[in-house]
Amino acid sequence: MELSEAAEHFEAYGASHQTVLLVLVGGAGLLVWFGRTRRGTAAADRLGRALALVILALTLPLQVLYLTPAYWSLERTLPLQLCDLVWVVAVIALWTRRRGAAALTYYWGLTLATQAVITPDLGEDFPDPAFLLFWSMHLLIVWAAVYVTWGLGLSPDWRSYRVVLVATGAWALVVSALNAVAGTNYGYLREKPATRSVLDLLGPWPWYVVAETVIVVVVWLLMTWPWVVHAERRARPSSAPAVN
Repeated sequence: MELSEAAEHFEAYGASHQTVLLVLVGGAGLLVWFGRTRRGTAAADRLGRALALVILALTLPLQVLYLTPAYWSLERTLPLQLCDLVWVVAVIALWTRRRGAAALTYYWGLTLATQAVITPDLGEDFPDPAFLLFWSMHLLIVWAAVYVTWGLGLSPDWRSYRVVLVATGAWALVVSALNAVAGTNYGYLREKPATRSVLDLLGPWPWYVVAETVIVVVVWLLMTWPWVVHAERRARPSSAPAVN
């Protein structure tokens, strides 16, 4: 019997899912507090790099595990979902503080990864390695996005918005071509997931893809606008009269 068959079946919003959500929220709060209170210090850099190493240590081996015969599936285990890419840019952002990587981590991490957290497409429950891969990846992605943005202060701007739109469009074109050739469904660009998801509210294919694209573009715009307004206000010279 394969390892994945021996484990219990994952239940959305069951005990293991609720525990994961509590860990997600609590960890995010701690990271924001630590980053804001130590921003610009060596301690903030050390935590960012430590988090990057944790992402590598937990995600890379489990990604390799997904390519072994016990778990391999052309339809499911190739690292082609956006969440399979965002952990890489999250590591870069945490280690280097590059704004491009931070922007991709922010937009992808706080929309696409959180969607997977809320409506997970997962069959295996704790302590199956597939369960550990799925949740370690998604929690760490969200934590990385929270830390680089609110903790380290690498907030997005309109250039970041344009970068993420171009990068996401390029990914969609490549994955759509692969789906057409191999008959796969990465990114759910050919059909909706078997489990219930927010895509069920957006109509049949291809209209749910169109609707999802419009929603993502608008949501990312709204995720950018407050940061731009805040930066512009901070950049304005003070109108208060000088005190002699």
